Amino acid sequence: MDTIKAKILLVDDEADFVESLSKRLEVRGLKVFTATRGQNALDLLDNERFDIIVLDLAMPGMDGLKTLQHIKKKDADAEIVMLSGHGDVKSTTEAMKLGATDFLEKPVDLPELLEKIAEAREKRILILEKHAQKKIEEILQSKPW
Repeated sequence: MDTIKAKILLVDDEADFVESLSKRLEVRGLKVFTATRGQNALDLLDNERFDIIVLDLAMPGMDGLKTLQHIKKKDADAEIVMLSGHGDVKSTTEAMKLGATDFLEKPVDLPELLEKIAEAREKRILILEKHAQKKIEEILQSKPW
């Protein structure tokens, strides 16, 4: 697999898991930011833009679904891959309805996660290009040629 260049936010309340996975992603050239609580992730989003957000479903306080809702309010086009240690069909369905890009079960298979990250990154690029093109068209249409 080619090196993926992406800025990732990894959100999970299990600190050891976050540390281990972030190191595994960083050695593959990804820039990884981490948060162990939903609110911490939202605070990071106030100052940073991420290509992909990898978000745990089950966290104390603000759970993954609530965090997902808040993220989508801040950035409707955010690419979010949900993680869960429990294969809960109801939560998976709800996450997808709320705008999650994909869903993976823990323990995370790294090649599969990297594939999901690459797919989400490509989708994010297309969305950003579409927004840029629309903005250019608006600017051109506003000119009195």
